[in-house]
Amino acid sequence: MTTDLPFERPILELEAQIENLRQLDSETDGTLKANIRQLERRLQQITKRVYDRLSTWERVLVSRHPRRPHSLDYIREITTEFTEIHGDRAFRDDLAVVTGLARFDGIPVVVVAQQKGRDMQEKVKRNFGMMHPEGYRKALRAFRLAERFRMPVLVFVDTPGAYPGVGAEERGQAEAIARNVREMSLLRTSIIISVVGEGGSGGALGVGVGDVILIQEYAVYSVISPEGCAAILWRDNAKAPDAAEALKMTAPQLFERKLVDEIIKEPVGGAHRNPRQAIGILKRALRRHLHEMTALTIDEILDRRYAKYRPIGPISDTRLF
Repeated sequence: MTTDLPFERPILELEAQIENLRQLDSETDGTLKANIRQLERRLQQITKRVYDRLSTWERVLVSRHPRRPHSLDYIREITTEFTEIHGDRAFRDDLAVVTGLARFDGIPVVVVAQQKGRDMQEKVKRNFGMMHPEGYRKALRAFRLAERFRMPVLVFVDTPGAYPGVGAEERGQAEAIARNVREMSLLRTSIIISVVGEGGSGGALGVGVGDVILIQEYAVYSVISPEGCAAILWRDNAKAPDAAEALKMTAPQLFERKLVDEIIKEPVGGAHRNPRQAIGILKRALRRHLHEMTALTIDEILDRRYAKYRPIGPISDTRLF
């Protein structure tokens, strides 16, 4: 299965040229190094130009790129002593979400992370990152543990949405999400959210209420997926690009509307082109915000959280008809 994105064709063609020159260079004692450097500079320029002009739909495709770092990649690279906590103690262990205890910069933290899966076998195991009600209860169990021991919470959001199956609805999917939103709003410890891929509808919001909302440059966050919106409005999945434009779901659009607090830059060409660098950039941002939050009292954190969410969604016209 190809992982190439259509708009990346000029980038991929130039990368292939550079790779061919490198092979020739190894056979000619390094006489082509100057040509390679020149092409590498051109590649950087073209990649930047392509990614500066991405449409909303193209950004959605980047956010879903199969080589993009997933939540567990961030956990492995930026935390130490990670100990996973399984299950909700009521139904089963939902593997679409990973929870546990860890240290970040030596600070004990609780981690809650949605995980899509890398290959098809893991995607099925993780249900493509779509949580069931027991997954939200599992996350809530971790949140309450963090509150009890006054440990900050780091949340990594990456899901197309909550699982819409019959079983999930029968077990109270909507109530589980709503309960988490309420409990996170009142949680007596700091919460830092990082949107690292897709932030899809209530599936993301059920673990997405926090004191600081970070979003990576090419991640997206919306009330519904573009495909879902297109199916409802036009009954046509081909309209997904139009729906994406209307949803205002890109990082700059969300930041402009004060729905996120900071856009985390990605390497030129997206996180999938340099995962290690992308992880390092997010780690530095998390470190900065975590140390700022640890200087606040619990009451100050709650006051700031209330002030953060209270103005969202103001109604400028009270007329109903």
